[in-house]
Amino acid sequence: MSGDIGWLNALTPDRAEAELLTCCASREWARKMLAHRPYADRADLITAAVSAVEELTWLDVEEALAAHPRIGERAAVAPREGLSDTPAETARREAMWSRDEQSGAANAAAAVLDELAAGNVAYERRFGHVFLIRATGRSAAEMLAQLRKRLDNSVTDERRAVRAELADITWLRVEKLLVRR
Repeated sequence: MSGDIGWLNALTPDRAEAELLTCCASREWARKMLAHRPYADRADLITAAVSAVEELTWLDVEEALAAHPRIGERAAVAPREGLSDTPAETARREAMWSRDEQSGAANAAAAVLDELAAGNVAYERRFGHVFLIRATGRSAAEMLAQLRKRLDNSVTDERRAVRAELADITWLRVEKLLVRR
């Protein structure tokens, strides 16, 4: 097995779940990931992570969405509910990743941030959950354009878009999890 993931394979199930939940906040996703340990290498882990997102029910996706802050807002730093053994370090890391991912919105003009805020509200009214987009590498203006575009989606098309964005975010976060070791 590849040394860069051996540490993850060796963790206790509770500790591995806490680590994995920083990548995708669906407990079902984490259970699927735990059930397939040990992973042979990084590629095997990434493939499993993306596949597990694709297999989630919509309720499981909504659980993951609940952990994501609105675009333009800071993530809260709090241990995950129901995981009393999640160390504060894990929660801080997840919040830091979220802030880094949204860095394209950090220096945006006030008018763009105001439009993002209004768009977030409109989106949540329309679809019932936070607007999710892989913010890494995107400017605030790009995210705003995508938000506006996706407001016209049907519920079915938007759920497909959300699942694709969640898979991208999860993939990037699994990579970050591996790099930090």
